[in-house]
Amino acid sequence: MNTELFGVISIFIVSIVLAIPLGKYIAKVYLGDKTFFDPIFNPIEKFIFKISGINSTEEMNWKEHLKALLSINMIWFFLCFFVLLFQGSLFLNPDNNPSMSPDLAFNTAISFVVNCNLQHYSGESGVSYLSQMFLMFLQFVSAGVGMAAAAMIFTAMKERTTDKLGNFYNYFIKSCTRILLPLSVIVATILAFSGTPMNFDSKDSITTLQGDHVDVSRGPAAAFIAIKHLGTNGGGFFGANSAHPLENPTYLTNAVELWSQLIVPFAMIFALGFYLKKRKLSYVIFGVMTVGFLLLVIPTMISEMNGNPAIEKMGIAQATGAMEGKEVRFGPAVSGFWSIATTVISTGSVNSMHDSSMPVSGAMELLAMMVNAFYGGCGVGILNFYIFIILAVFISGLMVGRTPEFLGKKIEAREVKIAAFIAILHPLLILSGTALASYFAANDTAMGYWFSGNATGWLNNPGHHGFSEMLYEYTSSAANNGSGFEGLGDNNPFWNITTGIVLLLSRFIPIVGPLAIAGLLANKKYIPESAGTLKTDTSIFGVMVFAVIAIIAALSFFPALALGPLAEYFTLK
Repeated sequence: MNTELFGVISIFIVSIVLAIPLGKYIAKVYLGDKTFFDPIFNPIEKFIFKISGINSTEEMNWKEHLKALLSINMIWFFLCFFVLLFQGSLFLNPDNNPSMSPDLAFNTAISFVVNCNLQHYSGESGVSYLSQMFLMFLQFVSAGVGMAAAAMIFTAMKERTTDKLGNFYNYFIKSCTRILLPLSVIVATILAFSGTPMNFDSKDSITTLQGDHVDVSRGPAAAFIAIKHLGTNGGGFFGANSAHPLENPTYLTNAVELWSQLIVPFAMIFALGFYLKKRKLSYVIFGVMTVGFLLLVIPTMISEMNGNPAIEKMGIAQATGAMEGKEVRFGPAVSGFWSIATTVISTGSVNSMHDSSMPVSGAMELLAMMVNAFYGGCGVGILNFYIFIILAVFISGLMVGRTPEFLGKKIEAREVKIAAFIAILHPLLILSGTALASYFAANDTAMGYWFSGNATGWLNNPGHHGFSEMLYEYTSSAANNGSGFEGLGDNNPFWNITTGIVLLLSRFIPIVGPLAIAGLLANKKYIPESAGTLKTDTSIFGVMVFAVIAIIAALSFFPALALGPLAEYFTLK
């Protein structure tokens, strides 16, 4: 256990240390400063803009950023939908995997476009290599979209009074080529040399030690898995995700994949400080996020390392902790750490089965996605936290009797209304969806087209854990996470369509809100800092932001948590 703890702490510290220079590099990329990758990527980017007919130097206001962002995502959705719908008849399908049903193709296309990667199919049997490659493309561009949106927010915060906030396509292409692509090449190379497949061969037939014949799927997995983590996507090339021995062969690959999830969200926070030349502000933001992360990860690791009390009552020793649903090559400590890292950061990949987590761990995993403001995904983590900064500044201003200001701009009614709407939307989507599914399950409703049979058929676990499975599915969808309590039967029209709607609303409305706020503030008159100005780069303000997150986000979900994982916890006592 001491070795496991050392491994977890080492990965976390190394990620922070490397994120600082990467953050400085990201700031230079968005500022247009010279970097050592310029000779390589300048010609590539010029070629992309030339063939697309896009003027990357044309300044955009926030509405034009939003129009470009939404339109390009709509195109990707329709392309992905049709590839999945007809994959059985298309090329690069050596295993003859069938085409998806319309509702599953709808859910999968939305899920990958919005950077969630909620998978209601099993990777190796559910999609062809062509589909895997198109989904891999979406993992690049969906992450790039989030980072481009964050870059616009950076620009809005930096400028004094302007409606010119850079060019969306410029930020987007640079995010993909200069940040995500080089990191993906490094990670994919490590994975490929560690045993992860990187080919286009069909299934290989092997004989196990006990004499069984097994068909093992292969394919371009290493490249897929690299951007899966670096882009905080999380979709598994194989059905078992990063618990699969080919997707995550060794403890080294486990550490690399964990680092991959952490590095870009960490670096984006530090990039904000370098971009604005306000490093202290980025340290305050990172500190608040880290405190929240540690409050989630420590109870989870302790719970998993202590084992299951119900098994302990039977007199069975659990020297290695709670091992149900865990990989022996990783152990409970790093599995518990991964489960919180992947839910806090909205990656959604798993190296253990969350459905088998201890109740305290399940509650922390849910709470990480419900808060949805600690680190977060590529770019969108900053956007989510930006909403809570606006609310904290407003509340702090009321407390001291001053007009709220943030970075020299007055926070007025319009900005606060937008921020409040975005903050309330998250629990509304999660709790509404869960209430609907729970109502149908509690009444054993005949679902007709929506589900083959009665609603109780989608639950393998009744009682508190069954409720947790439904709550987790909508929480994962709303948080753009993609992980699941997989005791739930979710590949059916009801879950595919309802979670698909939640995926759409919970991705784009929380992007629209921060972009609108940032654009409105950027257009306001700059107010020089004075003795009465509220300092936003202090630990006191950090405590205020944390309190706002706890009150608005966390407490909204306490009744639901009490009905699910917390109630399950007390049944084990």
